Amino acid sequence: MTAWRRVYGASPLQLLALLASFALAGYAASKLLSGGHLVNVLAWFALAIIGHDFVLFPLYSLLDRIAGRAAPRRAAGDVNFVRAPAMMSGLLLLVYFPSILGLNASNYRADTSLGDGVYTSRWLLITAGLFLASAVTCALVVRRRSARCRTDARHRGPAGASVAAPATSTPTAAPATSTPDEGPAPAEPPPDPPHPEAASGE
Repeated sequence: MTAWRRVYGASPLQLLALLASFALAGYAASKLLSGGHLVNVLAWFALAIIGHDFVLFPLYSLLDRIAGRAAPRRAAGDVNFVRAPAMMSGLLLLVYFPSILGLNASNYRADTSLGDGVYTSRWLLITAGLFLASAVTCALVVRRRSARCRTDARHRGPAGASVAAPATSTPTAAPATSTPDEGPAPAEPPPDPPHPEAASGE
């Protein structure tokens, strides 16, 4: 397995998935080209590529930048609740735009014996369902975020007040001052003996 990864660069499952995707794409292409509409298929791919790279890509990039700047910084990720359904709806429009816009109404009626308005109504219903599901999910996320903020605020206590255990005051003893050892007090000097003249005069 280590030698395989060193040579190929990924696991064997990745190679099997890649081969399966190529096989599926080849089967779909063979079915498309077997009907004798090669020119229509090539024109569809050309218009899709040109329309995406030169029209749709600059348009939704500009809208995404505007939405990102309009959203508050604290809720910058909430723009994904608009971005995701808009991207999926735009992808469906890009794939099925000939039928949605009624560009192949006669061919569709001749092939299926159905009216040409089913794609437009179904695309609108799918788009509305995508945005509705995204709105419900956004509401649940915002509600959960608000509940979490309230819980954190209760734990923190009132604003500006610090919750701390009261400190018990203990009397502090005065620092002991050390005095140098002075030793025993010096004895008083003995009294002077009486003068001899004073003793003889008496």
